[in-house]
Amino acid sequence: MTVKKSTKRLLWGTVAVLLCLWLGFVGYINWAMRQSPEVFGHVMAGMPMPAYFLFPFETMWTDARKGNLKIGDPAPDFTVKTLDTRTPVQLASLWSDKPAVLIFGSFT
Repeated sequence: MTVKKSTKRLLWGTVAVLLCLWLGFVGYINWAMRQSPEVFGHVMAGMPMPAYFLFPFETMWTDARKGNLKIGDPAPDFTVKTLDTRTPVQLASLWSDKPAVLIFGSFT
């Protein structure tokens, strides 16, 4: 009987430690998702591929990046560099005389 009790205690202790480590890992990823894209990219660049399956990535990402825009709100202004000349372009300058359409995504 004593061996079984100590084995159960060891098993539950191991489960508790692993649960705490997992919660810490999920908390760290949640924090990183709410940072700038550069910080998040730096965190994820060091992450091994199997680690992506240890937490609810898509659900966390959707929640972290949902923003607070509503339908009909104007797009927030931002500046990006063009691909061809690398010169900065401000979004507000694009719609000064005509509407601007923004398309985000990957075509690969």
